[in-house]
Amino acid sequence: MLVYEAKLKGNINQYERLNEAIRTGLFIRNSCLRFWEDGNAKSRNDLYKYVTRLARNTDFPWTKNLNSQARQAMAERTWAAISRFFDNCKKQIPGKKGYPKYKKNRPAHGSVEYKVTGWKLSENRDRITFTDGFNAGEFKLYGSRNLNYYQLEQIKRVRVVRRADGFYVQFCIDYDRTEERQPTGKTVGLDVGICAFYTDSDGNKIDSPKYLRKSEKALKRLQKRVSRKFKKGQAQSSSYKKAKQKLARKHLKVSRQRKDFAVKTALCVIRSNDLVAYEDLKVRNMVNNHKLAKSISDASWTMFRTWVEYFGKVFGTVTVSVPPHYTSQNCSNCGATVKKSLSTRTHKCGCGTVLDRDENAAKNILKLGLRTAGHAGTFQEYWTNASGQMSLFCLDENQDTKFAG
Repeated sequence: MLVYEAKLKGNINQYERLNEAIRTGLFIRNSCLRFWEDGNAKSRNDLYKYVTRLARNTDFPWTKNLNSQARQAMAERTWAAISRFFDNCKKQIPGKKGYPKYKKNRPAHGSVEYKVTGWKLSENRDRITFTDGFNAGEFKLYGSRNLNYYQLEQIKRVRVVRRADGFYVQFCIDYDRTEERQPTGKTVGLDVGICAFYTDSDGNKIDSPKYLRKSEKALKRLQKRVSRKFKKGQAQSSSYKKAKQKLARKHLKVSRQRKDFAVKTALCVIRSNDLVAYEDLKVRNMVNNHKLAKSISDASWTMFRTWVEYFGKVFGTVTVSVPPHYTSQNCSNCGATVKKSLSTRTHKCGCGTVLDRDENAAKNILKLGLRTAGHAGTFQEYWTNASGQMSLFCLDENQDTKFAG
């Protein structure tokens, strides 16, 4: 499936009604989580029944304004989080298991999801009208994608997303994307790093853009303004809200820069090679090193890997992840183990091989990728359908955010 995104253009009153819809969705999700914690929900169907009763409850009359299928979608999100927690416990994943958390109503975050009802596209597909009880009305769509290429029946879900710079709508389209690519006969191994974003097995390096590091000075200045205008125990002023909005927009810009770089770099790698091998890094564990956590997060290795696997599926390029153990220590020429610290950047072996440390690791990664079956991409994101089944879908390169359960 594809996910297309467009910005919603309306008036302040309409945006307020979208805010109400998102707050209602968060309330329903948190209520479902409490219902489960109290031991009353044993399955997804129990949550479906609960949200139906919740809409009829006179204590919460505003919940019935949200579309019935949107309420079901919030119940599905809750159950997806619960199921993920139990799966992690069964797999005995080390560390935190991802216990479901209550969601806060944050100004620059949040979303509400509609299925096939609660919204309506105009005849030329450049406007969308939300028809649930909040009466948000008609919005102009601003985006680079044309929905006229697809049938209305192919649009399975519509999600309204709130960000620091406004509201966006995302369309989940039932379409399998494939692209033609001429075989190049090339294979490559990638070793990601902090100084260089990645080093390949041919010795080529791509510098890390370090968008967060470059924006730190501006972020600190904006954060100071927010702190100075904050008044503890009092209603916050409009100047505080404006300063907070500017800070959120700056963080949003940095995240978009990261994604743009990851998408374009992954696309170039996939189009240039027939096989791409990379390390199966556990980034979640690596960021526990507080000296390197910021640099690792700024490099966005996980996002890069996600797009490499997605484009590999689209263009028919084989993507193979290999275990990262000893790829830097072993010699790519003779296989001997040459112990070296993280500060040692040159690989020198008794067989006479002298290579850059990262290039040696990239050559080892390629060898492992060629001699193992591996897995042709592990990119998997799920959209819960109306029957409660988790359906696989892929992202479009122009999408701003991933959908999560």
